[in-house]
Amino acid sequence: MKNWFVFTSVLLGSSLLAADANSPFLKSHKRTHRNNAGPVGTVTIVIDKSDYELSVYDSKGWYATYPVVFGNSSLSDKKMEGDKNTPEGEFRITAKRVHEKWCRFLSLDYPTAADREKFNQRKQRGEIPQSASIGGGIGIHGTWPHEDFVVDRYKNWTLGCISMKNDDVIEIYGFTGAGNKVSIRK
Repeated sequence: MKNWFVFTSVLLGSSLLAADANSPFLKSHKRTHRNNAGPVGTVTIVIDKSDYELSVYDSKGWYATYPVVFGNSSLSDKKMEGDKNTPEGEFRITAKRVHEKWCRFLSLDYPTAADREKFNQRKQRGEIPQSASIGGGIGIHGTWPHEDFVVDRYKNWTLGCISMKNDDVIEIYGFTGAGNKVSIRK
């Protein structure tokens, strides 16, 4: 029994070491900052779905990176309402508010004209039903109270939004506003 345990432990350890070095699961899933002084000038947000990261850039360049999770684990582009996919493209924050369930909510201008064009093309190609709706209400928000662990565990749980730890969303809420650019990519 002891030899089986040692063999299994070595085998599992080797598997973890052989895992893809680009896997987000091997990276530290904590926020990192350039400094504690806050961003300078205009703030832009870049969300990388494949790395499960939201990065903030300001007039000096990179400012901070935060861990995030999404809707569907496939990380596919949003095709229609109800698919739980997070849209990809160029957006702007349109509004922000304290949210009763998810701490803070930064609304994005999804769907944009580009999203409507992709949606209509997908309908024409038969990729989605003719009766499908494009959806809306996409934003960046926190988690349920005391459930930041879903971000640490890479648990995609939203209906297409971007979810952050509550302390992190409070932080970016403080230095963003209507008009800030948000780029979401895979």
